[in-house]
Amino acid sequence: MRTEHSLTVAISSRALFNLDESNRIFEERGLEAYRKYQIEREDEALEPGDAFPLVKKLININRLLGQNRVDVILLSRNSADTGLRIFNSIRAHGLDIQRAAFGGGADPYRYVQAFNCDLFLSTVAEDVAQALTSGVAAATIFGTTWSDREPSELRIAFDGDGVVFSDQAERVFQSSGLEAFTESEAAAADEPLEGGPFRSFLAGLEALQREFPQGNCPIRTALVTARGAPAHERVIKTLRAWNVRLDECLFLGGRDKTEFLKAFAADVFFDDQARVCDEARGHMTTGHVPHGTMNASD
Repeated sequence: MRTEHSLTVAISSRALFNLDESNRIFEERGLEAYRKYQIEREDEALEPGDAFPLVKKLININRLLGQNRVDVILLSRNSADTGLRIFNSIRAHGLDIQRAAFGGGADPYRYVQAFNCDLFLSTVAEDVAQALTSGVAAATIFGTTWSDREPSELRIAFDGDGVVFSDQAERVFQSSGLEAFTESEAAAADEPLEGGPFRSFLAGLEALQREFPQGNCPIRTALVTARGAPAHERVIKTLRAWNVRLDECLFLGGRDKTEFLKAFAADVFFDDQARVCDEARGHMTTGHVPHGTMNASD
């Protein structure tokens, strides 16, 4: 159930800011040394992290609309004491983030449901997996080199099976091969696919798009899937049944996704395959969604 905001995104402190040096202090010298290090530097702004450009563009949507329709929540393992540097860095970078949960060492994903979050982004894969288990769209985020540019259009690309849709079709492909997958999808073309972990987030994103005048929306979405004809038909009819629209749909028939994502100029791409994310992450922010058969333990 959503709050008064159209979209609520939770972000971990290590995804928002570069805390590599701070984390090294913690791992090598312990909690008290880490606490002292952060307090001594609490007026020094942290450098942007992997998800910083995405968060900046999300927050910019509120400015463009003239009202708060995107709420970004900070979730952190820090205590409030060591977390003061993070809040000071938020202010220094001009980010409108007002809500936070500092867990004092405890797992922060526990609060994604309490905040009614539509999406949780973290650099800690275990927290992401737990958030997905609790029914919230989540991804382990990897970024590219950040550049200080003004936020403009926000472009988000999604993989299909295992992300927007369930992995039911992917299971057929993995167990029986491409020919069986193609035959199965063609036979089930009129049966909508079950929703995947990002179905609700995509619907919320589209609701936000509708608040802008037609032809003047700064958010653009794309489905980038390895499916090709005739397996495309079930996807199109599923989106139609859900009454969900994406701006672009790319059916690649097994082609590598990276060049197409670059052509789309994606700010972020969500995929359930770690290999695909590794290939794309040098060109854009990627979010690995550890869901479904592609991430099942052996």
